[in-house]
Amino acid sequence: MPTPGPSPAPHPAPRSAPIPGGREIPLWTTAGVPDAEVSVHPFDTADGLGLSMLRFRRRNPGPRTGSGPPPDVVLIVHGLTTSSDMFIMPEHVNLVTHLLDNGYPDVWTLDTRMSNRFPYDRIEHGWTMDDLALYDFPAALRVLRAEVGEEPRVHAVTHCLGAVSFTMALAARTVTGITSCVANSAALTPRVPAWSAVKLATFPALAEYGIALPYLDPTWAENPRFTRGWLISKLVDIVHPECDVPACHLLSLMWGSGWPALYEHRNLLDVTHRRGGDLYGATSFRYYRHVFRMVTAGRAVKYHRTPQYAELPDDYLRAAADLETPLLLMTGEHNHVFDGGNQVCFERLEHASPGLHELAVIPGYGHQDVFMGRNVHRDVFPTVLDFLKRHSG
Repeated sequence: MPTPGPSPAPHPAPRSAPIPGGREIPLWTTAGVPDAEVSVHPFDTADGLGLSMLRFRRRNPGPRTGSGPPPDVVLIVHGLTTSSDMFIMPEHVNLVTHLLDNGYPDVWTLDTRMSNRFPYDRIEHGWTMDDLALYDFPAALRVLRAEVGEEPRVHAVTHCLGAVSFTMALAARTVTGITSCVANSAALTPRVPAWSAVKLATFPALAEYGIALPYLDPTWAENPRFTRGWLISKLVDIVHPECDVPACHLLSLMWGSGWPALYEHRNLLDVTHRRGGDLYGATSFRYYRHVFRMVTAGRAVKYHRTPQYAELPDDYLRAAADLETPLLLMTGEHNHVFDGGNQVCFERLEHASPGLHELAVIPGYGHQDVFMGRNVHRDVFPTVLDFLKRHSG
């Protein structure tokens, strides 16, 4: 495995003087990638949503030698309720900075309709991961290619339901021309712990029809006293005594099984733990319903069976049998959100295409801390970088 190059010291956090209102790190800041040109690339999907990408380019990547090919491009995709922010965090050496420092001077982060940078998940909507595969990713890749041209190789690094939906798009051929793809935590065979399956089976109906709850929000503890969200937060606090951060407790309700469910506490900086309400957003319940259908089926399957989605396969795993894009199926050893799913996916795809895909289990890590932990530049990113380098030619 190659030794990664030096990375700059992370932006100091928390600040010596907190921002008024108690926020220690500005919301949606790009300060975590200080030595890059940052541009915003908004675009529309065919079903009528406005989304966007952030592009990070090293100001002085060095001259190209002779008539060699342009540098490879990396597209990074978040999961449900997170955003580009999880890859550009200023309190530790983040993935975008690490890639820029190690031979990838053109990195893009995509904010899909699942991003907390948009208000879309605070409404009762009918979108599923089919919509990302059919609308979000093809539109994003058209914008990216319009900027970089058709010549550069494009790699994808994806996470959580972003990884599930992106590998669905690869299987459905709505996205093509991807040289390699890292899919962290889950891909085409999502598996969840038993308690998570119970929550997926019961909570959406209970929330929507029993108590008319349109979404779950990790920031409910900040709501006015005795409001519904505040009361739910207090109830969740009772069964999660493992820390004193209410947003962390609510995230364990929203995802996975454990105390906490999303990550290993020891892997996070204190400031990262405290600002969970900024890094994760609210979500309504249709995505949960799609995950449950996949868990029940044992593979990624289409949720919608209407003519609008006719070009998508009913069974994405079967459609991926002749997939040509190599996948690195990565997961934390202590993944309490999608436990064992990528191991199963690797076994299924290895049977269909021996030697094409790879599996990496990261010791000591969970689901989210694989990208958001204090030492990921040392413990995780070299695995990602090694895979990308071997497919960069």
